[in-house]
This record gives sequence, structure tokens and C-alpha cells, in this order.
Amino acid sequence: MSQTNVEHDGSNELIRVALVDDHEIVRIGLANMIERQPDMQVTVDVGSGEEALVQIPGQADVVVLDIRLGDTNGLTVLKALKDRDPAVKVIMLTSFGGDELVLDALIGGASGYLLKESRGRSVIDAIRTVASGGSLFGPQIAEKLLARLRQPASADPLAVLSPQEQKILALIAQGKTNKEIGQDIFLSEKTVKHYVSNILSKLGYTRRSEAAAFFAQHRFEGPH
Repeated sequence: MSQTNVEHDGSNELIRVALVDDHEIVRIGLANMIERQPDMQVTVDVGSGEEALVQIPGQADVVVLDIRLGDTNGLTVLKALKDRDPAVKVIMLTSFGGDELVLDALIGGASGYLLKESRGRSVIDAIRTVASGGSLFGPQIAEKLLARLRQPASADPLAVLSPQEQKILALIAQGKTNKEIGQDIFLSEKTVKHYVSNILSKLGYTRRSEAAAFFAQHRFEGPH
């Protein structure tokens, strides 16, 4: 779907929606629902994080973003979008409400999340809620989010990683590939790839070797 500019005009203002998901069928379904609404228009429809960062800034009020994209981590895209356009609202799409990446996304500036299985009405309501300044997350996620925010700052630099991420980082430090890590902890290679991307993003590195060296150093030193 081509990018379209929409003028905001008082009471006739349309909610400009951007869709970012590497599954085209998901985007088509969402676009069909949104385009039937009198107060919404899809302005950007892309399948990768790279395309999203090129096309979205200044062209959307609400972004519906897959938390696990094929070419990158949705959290990386979220951070970059918020850096370029702080006013944009982002709803994360996830297959699992308990996904620990959801917490990271909310802390990183997302306005909420939706399960991919969500029905049409709930998706439309969610976009309107977020566009008007509201947020979306259920009681379970809210409780986890509050618990995370209340945790005292830790002197352990590895504390920014979840237990699962720390486990994967330890395996990276052993020189294991994504495939080998997946076999060890019963995850798909694609899922491991997303975890690795998230680990590098949190630690501020771009290479696995840097993260492995960081882990080895701090595991030896321990928290101060």
C-alpha cells in the first residue's frame, strides 16, 4: 500500500495509522479493518523495520508494530521511532500476552500491546484509545510493569537483561550459534535471533563478540 499524506483539519482530522508486520496477511487484514473506519486512514504499510524507519516519521499518529520482525527486533524499531518522532503512539503486536518483551516495550515508550488474535473491534478501539492519549495493557502486565519499575537499581550490569536473556548471553559467550542455543533451550532459531538482537540493543553493542566479552568480564567480577 502506498504512503499517503493526510491533512489534519480540526474535527475532520483522521487518525493516521502505520502498519509494520513481516506477515503480509496480517497487514492486509488490519488495513481492511482500518480503511472501513470514517476517522482512520492507513498511511504507511510496510513489512520490515528498515522500511518503517524510512517511511513512518511524520506520517503516522499511531503505529501498530510487530514485536518480533523478520529483519530486526521490534524494540529497536520502537526506540528509533520514538527518538525521531516522540509524539507518535506505538501499539505492539504480540502472539503472547506474557511475552517479556512486552514489558520492555512499555518501559521503552509503547502505549500498549495487542494480541495478534485480537478481534477487529478491539483493534479499532485500541487505535482510538491510544490516539486520544490512552494506554492499553491488562492487569497482569500492569502488575509486572509496576514490579519492574519498583525494583531498586542494581549494581549488577547484567541486571538489565531478563533471566532468559542472561541464559542466552551465557551461551553466546560459550561460542554457540543461534541454532545451537535454540537446541539447548528449546527455542526456534528465529526466536533466539530476536533475543540476541534485544540483548545487543540493551547492552549497547552491535556484535556478539562484544556482548560475550562483556558477559565474561562481569561474570568474573560479579556485582560491585
